[in-house]
Amino acid sequence: MNPLLSMMGGSGNNPMAAMMQAMSVVNQIRQTGNPQAAINAMAQQNPNIKKVLVLGSGPIVIGQAAEFDYAGTQACRALKEEGVEVVLVNSNPATIMTDKDIADHVYIEPMNLPSITQVIEKERPDALLPNMGGQTGLNLAMALYENGTLEKYGVRLLGTSPESIRKAEDRQGFKDAMEAIGQPCVTSDVVESVEAAVEFAGRIGYPVMLK
Repeated sequence: MNPLLSMMGGSGNNPMAAMMQAMSVVNQIRQTGNPQAAINAMAQQNPNIKKVLVLGSGPIVIGQAAEFDYAGTQACRALKEEGVEVVLVNSNPATIMTDKDIADHVYIEPMNLPSITQVIEKERPDALLPNMGGQTGLNLAMALYENGTLEKYGVRLLGTSPESIRKAEDRQGFKDAMEAIGQPCVTSDVVESVEAAVEFAGRIGYPVMLK
């Protein structure tokens, strides 16, 4: 059984539940040394998911490199082992995941909203797995969710909920979530002007990191 088919099942739209579920998987991997077995232990296969669209990460950029190609390749293989038809979209042909044997259907197309929407219209997948595409995949998944494309074509978002993605991407939202469960965070603030940034830096002292 593969968790990629049901990771959202127990967490719903609760970002804290999703986070605790992910932490549990990580702990099992550390204890067993077997990622597939640890994840499978938490999985319940969803027989309604027969075709999955996997998003690649596109070109290699700073902070997002070959690890996503490896993760995406393993995801495609795991899905195929479960008898799921895999559709892959990635703009970078210099990857393992775009090999013809990795997915059932491979599209080397720009990683943008129009291209992904066209693939969804043609292939009609039951679900979308964006997590293996790093920031590129998550951004596209949220755009597809917010503009109604996923709902229009009945595509389920796998891996985590839109609310969890939104909370993880929102700096202040993520900080608030961590503090709510007692996790320490670095001193930070969300500012909207250079003057506010300078004032905050003056209060906490240099060096500081801007994002």
